[in-house]
Amino acid sequence: MGKVIRVKSHLTVEEIDARLKYLHDFWRIRRWLVIRHALVDPAPAQEIALRLGLSVFTVRDLVEAYNRHGPTALETVGKGQRQHAYLSRHAEQAFLAPFLTESQSGHIAVARVLKKAFEEHLGHRVATSTIYRLLHRHQWRKVVPRPKNPRSNKEEQEAFKKTLLRKSSKSSPPVTRMILGL
Repeated sequence: MGKVIRVKSHLTVEEIDARLKYLHDFWRIRRWLVIRHALVDPAPAQEIALRLGLSVFTVRDLVEAYNRHGPTALETVGKGQRQHAYLSRHAEQAFLAPFLTESQSGHIAVARVLKKAFEEHLGHRVATSTIYRLLHRHQWRKVVPRPKNPRSNKEEQEAFKKTLLRKSSKSSPPVTRMILGL
């Protein structure tokens, strides 16, 4: 049997029950049930996790966050996306702002240069995919000119367009089908 998990009494059981009464998201309810269970009937993390259908690590993390930060630790905006983000969305926008002004003035933003600047900003290395996801998150896209054949000749193309016979559907003879009997 593991170590019994206990929570600090930031809220009473009645206050937790009042919060549970008005919650609709199952994942929020489960978070509060972990705290309620540890407050009312302290047990090892394995037992609480088994009863509530969570992992042992989730139970330990929730209790630790609640003990450290109180009820605000459980009242997050969402399920917890971007937990491992390097910067917030606003900080990412601020980072991309100088590159945006450069690109609007005609310069091409290159991912290699962005990656180097991002690594300098953070102070450690990041994967190239991080930069591409960052750009995708802020609706940057790859803009390249249409492909052009290096052996193409503009004059020949214009002459071909002028000599091309244009057939309209009204002037063409009716189509007849032949059935071949074998």
